[in-house]
Amino acid sequence: MRNNRPGCLTGLLELLLLDKLFGWLQRRFGFGRGCSCTGVGCGFILLIVFIVLACGTFFNIDWTRLF
Repeated sequence: MRNNRPGCLTGLLELLLLDKLFGWLQRRFGFGRGCSCTGVGCGFILLIVFIVLACGTFFNIDWTRLF
């Protein structure tokens, strides 16, 4: 029986890429950008998406199989 779980380096690489993408999106669209509330709204949405993707990486969750 084969183990289909990704290795430690794969998870670390995914988190590194997720961090770089999140940092770029926050600088571009996140908190403090845009007119009054748009930066806060986009920043909050990006934060929620980042948390969901990071938890998926930490706990090896396949979000497509939940529904």
